[in-house]
Amino acid sequence: MSFLDVIFRRRSIRRYKSEPVPDGVLNNILEAGRLAPSADNAQPWHFIVITDPKIKRELSKGVWRSFIEGSAFTIAGCGEKRDRWSTVDVAIALENMVLAAEAQGVGSCWIGAFEEEEVKKLLGIPDHLKVVALVSFGYPAEKPGPRGKKSLREILHYNKF
Repeated sequence: MSFLDVIFRRRSIRRYKSEPVPDGVLNNILEAGRLAPSADNAQPWHFIVITDPKIKRELSKGVWRSFIEGSAFTIAGCGEKRDRWSTVDVAIALENMVLAAEAQGVGSCWIGAFEEEEVKKLLGIPDHLKVVALVSFGYPAEKPGPRGKKSLREILHYNKF
C-alpha cells in the first residue's frame, strides 16, 4: 500500500476487535511518533501507553470516548507547558502514530473531548505537562465509509486569501 493510500483510506475507528496488537506493531507506531519533527528538535513530548483495562474503563467514562475501553491500547500525548510549540509538535507525533498504525492494519481514533485535570490525575501526569490528545488504537471491528469533506476550491488559496 502506498503512503497516499494510507492517508486516503484512514477512518476514525470506534469499535475494535478484542485481539491484542503485537509488540512489534506497537513499537513501529511508537517509533513513528518518536521520529516526528518538532520545532528546534525540542521533542517536548511524553506518551503514555495505556493497556490496563481498569484505566481504559475510567478513561472511557463520557459519551464521546466510550470506545476507549474496547481499544487494544490508548495513547495520551502530553507536551511541555513551557514549550510554546509543544501542542503542535505532539499533534504531529500523534498523527505519525495514527498513520503508522493504519499502514499496519491498526485502526485509531483521535480524542479531544476529555477533562484534562481528570486525565492528569488518573494517569499521574505532572503539572509541567499538558494533555494534548488521547488516541485509541486496535484492530477495527467496523469499516466506516468516507465522510464528506470540503473541496479544495473551498479551502485553498494561493499567495493571498
